[in-house]
Amino acid sequence: MMLALEMYRSPAKYLAAKAVGGRIPGILTGPAAPLRLVTINEPKAEREGWARIRPILSGICGSDLGMVTGATKLYFSAVVSLPFVPGHEIVGELLDDCEDLPKGTRVVMDSVLTCAARGVEPCEGCVSGNTNRCDRITVGHVAPGLQTGFCRDTGGGWGNLMVAHRSQLYAVPDGMSDERAVLVEPLAGAVHAALRAKVEPGQSVLVSGAGAVGLFATLALRELTQAGRITVVAKHPKQRELARAFGASDVVAPDEVFRGVRRATGAFRLKQDFSGGEFLLGGVDVAVDAVGSKDSIDTVLRVTKAGGRVVLSGMPASGADLSPVWFRELEVTGTYASAREEPNGRPAFETALELAGRAPLDGIVGARYPLYRWREALDHAHSAGRLGTVKVAFDVRAS
Repeated sequence: MMLALEMYRSPAKYLAAKAVGGRIPGILTGPAAPLRLVTINEPKAEREGWARIRPILSGICGSDLGMVTGATKLYFSAVVSLPFVPGHEIVGELLDDCEDLPKGTRVVMDSVLTCAARGVEPCEGCVSGNTNRCDRITVGHVAPGLQTGFCRDTGGGWGNLMVAHRSQLYAVPDGMSDERAVLVEPLAGAVHAALRAKVEPGQSVLVSGAGAVGLFATLALRELTQAGRITVVAKHPKQRELARAFGASDVVAPDEVFRGVRRATGAFRLKQDFSGGEFLLGGVDVAVDAVGSKDSIDTVLRVTKAGGRVVLSGMPASGADLSPVWFRELEVTGTYASAREEPNGRPAFETALELAGRAPLDGIVGARYPLYRWREALDHAHSAGRLGTVKVAFDVRAS
């Protein structure tokens, strides 16, 4: 038996969170949360290539918060299996030998449950190395689940024990701290986003959002591309400071985006009738949305020049106005998780491990909570930017 936070099916709580969560944020980690701290059976590693892992630290990400608060779209209901233990940003210790990785190895995990993990014939995505596009995430000997942390059979990082397949695991270098290692999974996502952005040398880039997704995207763009001016939209003082440390050329507040991009690129700024909205003729070459809100998506679409590229790195909300996509012939690109073979020919996790070793990441994990303080942890994560925190994590060994 083990202690874990478990996400369970509750249509009533989902509807309550959707209805009042935006107006009463505290209810999202109180009576409306379809999450509970329970003692449950440990998941089993009974098939070849699988091993047990004891999580050390497990991060709380935007998709986790979306799941708890009811913001996640019902689109994803077909690719999860309830009840499940959340947590896919982990650093943990192997409790079993796993092929070439000996027991006791510290590991990080690519959470996507691909054909290799499910024991099925590889799909087109897995064959090509685009493992994040796997078409087999609901079949095989593992319950449906797009990732570990959304699957009934595997457990997740918000519990005392989980299981993973060798294809998901990467050894952590001996000198790397747990606080840096737990950031490797979101860093891998940023590596994937930066490379999918296809930034040409000298091109201008806008990153909308300076939470973990936006800050790590900024870091990856600066480290892995030859981008010219990178402008980051940041709401809070600590976010502005970190954006500059991670490579931003300019940092603007949300209400300064149009003015800042117009000044930086020489674009024309136009006002709409009636609505008070605006857009640019001209603008940045590439824009990365790292928020997923309607306002953020609307903004990046309206400040990207004709023929430019917009990268959706935050889980998108509904209601964005797609008129600029048609009128300015924008290329819209999605980025999800990370791939085993990125455009640079390497797994994103290998590049992310290198970034985690050298980037200025000290203090990025700004708070650690035991599992029994989960309500405090989620409240903190929900208000992280305002509180000057980038990443909140569960200290699972303290639970």
